[in-house]
Amino acid sequence: MRSGSGRGLRPNVLGTFDTVVMAVAGSAPAYSIAATTAVLVATVGLAGPAALLYCAIPMLGIVLAFGRLGRIDVNAGAGYSWVGRTLHPFLGFLSGWALVVSTTIFMVAGSLPAGAMTLSLFDPDLADDRFLATAVGAAWFLAMLLVVLGGARLTVRAQLLLTGTELAILLFFVGAAVLHEGAATTFDWSWFGFSHFDGTAGFASGALIATFYYWGWDVTSNLSEETRNSRRTAGLGALVGVGIVFLLFEAFTIAVNVVLTSGEIQAAGANVPAVLGAAVWPGVGGKLLVLAVLLSTVATLETTLIQVTRSLFAMGRDRTMPAALGLVHQRWNTPWAAVAVVGVVALAMFMASTALGSVADVVAAAVAAIGLQIAFYYGLAGIAAVVAYRRMLLVSVREFLLGGVWPLLGALFMLWIFFESLGELSGASVAIGLGGLASGLVPMVLYWRRGSAYYRPARLDAARAVAGDGAGDRGPHRGDYADKALATDF
Repeated sequence: MRSGSGRGLRPNVLGTFDTVVMAVAGSAPAYSIAATTAVLVATVGLAGPAALLYCAIPMLGIVLAFGRLGRIDVNAGAGYSWVGRTLHPFLGFLSGWALVVSTTIFMVAGSLPAGAMTLSLFDPDLADDRFLATAVGAAWFLAMLLVVLGGARLTVRAQLLLTGTELAILLFFVGAAVLHEGAATTFDWSWFGFSHFDGTAGFASGALIATFYYWGWDVTSNLSEETRNSRRTAGLGALVGVGIVFLLFEAFTIAVNVVLTSGEIQAAGANVPAVLGAAVWPGVGGKLLVLAVLLSTVATLETTLIQVTRSLFAMGRDRTMPAALGLVHQRWNTPWAAVAVVGVVALAMFMASTALGSVADVVAAAVAAIGLQIAFYYGLAGIAAVVAYRRMLLVSVREFLLGGVWPLLGALFMLWIFFESLGELSGASVAIGLGGLASGLVPMVLYWRRGSAYYRPARLDAARAVAGDGAGDRGPHRGDYADKALATDF
């Protein structure tokens, strides 16, 4: 196998439409609805639409932060690079590590339901076989691993098929739910208010779950080195993608509240879409929505693999992790060593998961743990954007609001729900979430002591980058971007 190191990712593979598709696939509308609707209803009841709305507002601030940081530092590591070059390299590494751990956990939390859903399409009784579901889920994972190994072009083509079919099915059922006669609960605008939350802690727990719904759009930033005009395209694609999934999440959460009773939702668990589909279109609807969830799960496994392998690639390139992770296959232009490592680790976790309980138990604990890590690295990225653009915030009202106030409020919101929800989560979720973050201290200290240049960064400064002196791009492995014009039209 021929390979090279350093800057080997293939540039200019993705366009704007491709980037929007990747952002939507990363957030995985159908999978998120299946994995978290029952958990959200159990936590906040009828306030699910409110939790999604009030999490979307600060989440858009984080989207703005990612887009603005991506203008001045095109890097496959995204937050790992940005936070390290603005706040502190230690925080930057932990930000990247949080993404690596959360995506690795998700590979199990996503692959197991994929296996169970595949079996349920043929025989519902087979879906309860944990070992068989694990084996089929692992097969789906390996298939997506090979697609990601094959390069960004192959990845995009697969996403167009998977996500396109998924969205067509979801949109059909949104319309069918509107026309459905009979309701378990009458729609009420109070579902968008605060009255249904059980105090501040209840609101924080609901917001943490809602954060998991949206998570994944930032795959556009990890693909920035492979995107045309990425300084603008990556941020724009993420913004449009989040807007699309927000509308889908709200529509389906309202439909679930209206069509199904609370008891039916809790009994359905991760099968909520199937139960909703059967209620709206008896006989066929349930199978179609199971298919949509399966396609969504497989699609988001692919985007998750991209995130973790590109992040590990950036770490290997910067020598903050083993340098072999920075190796790139010269034919496919993919970080094959990082892909191989992720594959081995995930398969080991698949085998371990069979001893942890049912698929539902594993997914429930993983969702909350992942939510903690997402809130952590999103919050740091929001603060990093404000710091990087601090000298430009008073240039105009627009710059002050979109570049300062909104990203900062989004960051503070993410960090608030991180700390506020700790007391509400199960011991297993807290142990997985915080333990995963703490495990990053070992490689961080090890490679810091070895003298990695990452820990002596060139500071990000948007004002100097806009002035055209290239200061925003100087540093290890970034010189090839320094001579490109900076796009300022978000």
